[in-house]
Amino acid sequence: MNKWKKKQPAAIKSFKRPTLAGDGFGGRAGFFLSRAVNNIRQNIFVNVVTVGTITLALLIVSLFMLVFVNLESATESWSERVQVTVYFDKELTNPDQSAFREKISALSGVSRVSYVSRDEALKRFKIRLQGQEALLEGIRPEVLPTSFEIALKRSHRDTASVESFVTELKRIPGITEVQYGEEWVRRFNSFLNFMRLLGVLLGGFLVIAAIFIVSNTIKLTIYSRREELEVMALVGATRFFIKAPFLLEGLIQGFVGSVLSIILLFGLYEGFLQNAGSFLTFNPVSSGLSFLSLEYIAGLLLAGSMLGFLGSLTSLKRFINV
Repeated sequence: MNKWKKKQPAAIKSFKRPTLAGDGFGGRAGFFLSRAVNNIRQNIFVNVVTVGTITLALLIVSLFMLVFVNLESATESWSERVQVTVYFDKELTNPDQSAFREKISALSGVSRVSYVSRDEALKRFKIRLQGQEALLEGIRPEVLPTSFEIALKRSHRDTASVESFVTELKRIPGITEVQYGEEWVRRFNSFLNFMRLLGVLLGGFLVIAAIFIVSNTIKLTIYSRREELEVMALVGATRFFIKAPFLLEGLIQGFVGSVLSIILLFGLYEGFLQNAGSFLTFNPVSSGLSFLSLEYIAGLLLAGSMLGFLGSLTSLKRFINV
């Protein structure tokens, strides 16, 4: 007995734990990935339900994102109409035009300055009153004022910035009158802020709802294999060894669901473009309607993968203490 006890340490030292499909991180990752793929194959129905739920949740979120992005683009084009007009009671000479242009351009927030002569102003009146030219009979260009039309940068189109810019503009000597559609600017910015707030609230609600639905759906996958988890824990498997295949499985489910949601979203987008003419009075293509950019698509793929991962992680807490 004593001799056996003396030899026991040598036997223990000579024992080597078998490796997992190779040495190092790559071998373990390959093993966990193969386990995750096998788990998906063995539970096709539950995984199809999970992927379908992720796809539907991300489709709703991405559809809202598509509408919001195009609405933001439309409001951006509308905001370009926010401009300030400076009027003069006389025709400006070339040196005067250059002098006023330099003074106006020196103010912060100026994007573009355009000079409108009296002849150009009369042409614009005729275009606007097309079909009613009789109203302009006898009107000479001399009765119209000359002006500078000033377009502002995007960061200076809010109500406070426009009012501050107009105040500075009125301090320039020689300017007779300044107009900028004060009420229109205020209403437009209020509408823009309301739409952004509504977008954030709805988007946040949809994301929270998607996480809740996906997490509870993935619980079905974990619950269907609860006995497997209990057996693995009883035989001494570590928490990471048990959780890793399920977390990879969640990543795969989320990625596949996000890919399917993007494909379905693109199909809906193309179908809308093909049939929009039958129920809309304008062409959505010419109006600037566009699909999500590559940055948004990459974000959806990442969000889908993380959604599946977090869904698996939170679902595993019921069976395995973190």
